[in-house]
Amino acid sequence: MKNRTKVSYLALLLLVLVLAACSNGADGKSEAEPADAEEENTASEEDKAKDEESDDSDAEENNSNDTEKEDSEDTSSEEPNDENTYEKEEQALDGYSSEEIEYARVWRQLGSHQDIEQLSVEHIPAGTPLNPDEEISLSYPEDVVKLRGSRLVDGEGVIYSGNGDGTINVYDVPIRWYGGFPRPDHLDDDDVLEDMEDMINNTEEVYIEPGNDEEIIKIIKKINIQ
Repeated sequence: MKNRTKVSYLALLLLVLVLAACSNGADGKSEAEPADAEEENTASEEDKAKDEESDDSDAEENNSNDTEKEDSEDTSSEEPNDENTYEKEEQALDGYSSEEIEYARVWRQLGSHQDIEQLSVEHIPAGTPLNPDEEISLSYPEDVVKLRGSRLVDGEGVIYSGNGDGTINVYDVPIRWYGGFPRPDHLDDDDVLEDMEDMINNTEEVYIEPGNDEEIIKIIKKINIQ
């Protein structure tokens, strides 16, 4: 009787252990699976983030390379043009003095007639009477240059002084006083002096444009300095 009871007890204990082992195995598997899934999700998200960072880095690098390439193309297209233009200008006017270039540019811009046979250049020192043919006359307060064509058809000339900065002071003094005739009787000395004073005190400052080099050279070749 005691042996049977003991065997029954052992069988029951064994059954309990088997059931407990099965239960632990099932729980362990259920607990392990979420952990493995979480690790896999985390790894997937990290890989995805790395891929996005790599894509962004590649895009930035491509954009930077494209920008550098565009800048390089712009620079290469601009610099040669500027250098070539500068060299052409230097070569075109090479061999001519700054004074000759100035005379030609002034006449090109202010001369009343461009189709001239000759451009006469006369230097008039300060103190020279505005109208040497008059017994009374005011004088130029500074050195001036007189430009005029060699023919009457070339029109009025230009009398000016240079400022050394690309501008000149233009004197509204006629090249041929009274059209080349004596002073009219209705003009007395006071009227003449008043007109001359106005010419001296009201010069016009004009900026002289460089102009086209070929046109300037054509005029320079017609210069005759008196």
